[in-house]
Amino acid sequence: MPSDMNGESPRTRRRWIVIAAAIAAVPVVLVAAILLASESGEVVVLTTYDAAGEARTTRVWAVDYEGQVWLRSGSPQSGWFKDIEHRTDITVVRNGNTVRASARPDVGQRAAINELMRAKYGAADAFIAVVFGRDDAVPIRVVPHENDEATTH
Repeated sequence: MPSDMNGESPRTRRRWIVIAAAIAAVPVVLVAAILLASESGEVVVLTTYDAAGEARTTRVWAVDYEGQVWLRSGSPQSGWFKDIEHRTDITVVRNGNTVRASARPDVGQRAAINELMRAKYGAADAFIAVVFGRDDAVPIRVVPHENDEATTH
């Protein structure tokens, strides 16, 4: 086979291009898999407010535990979790119902909420746990405001 000035054949060059493309594709495939996993099962729409009062909408998983709705932040460093550290007022849209509430983080419930999430979301939760871990996940209890009834969309 003819070679170029570096002594590589066109076949060798193509092989290196394929290898480089495969390596470059790994992060893209991983991100796509995480996005697909995180959108599986029931997803609620959470609105939080940053320190300046700007709204942030995030899609998150929810479970029911001891008669209340619970959310989970994968990390205390996530943007929406930092929002509730500044302002606990949130809005949750679940099954077409909108509830204004207060967010109450409770790391003491981490094991219970992680187990419920694992049972409800199955392989998707297991996959995300492998990628990000659950050691610093923060369970958040949704406490509806007393004088606010849920509205239906």
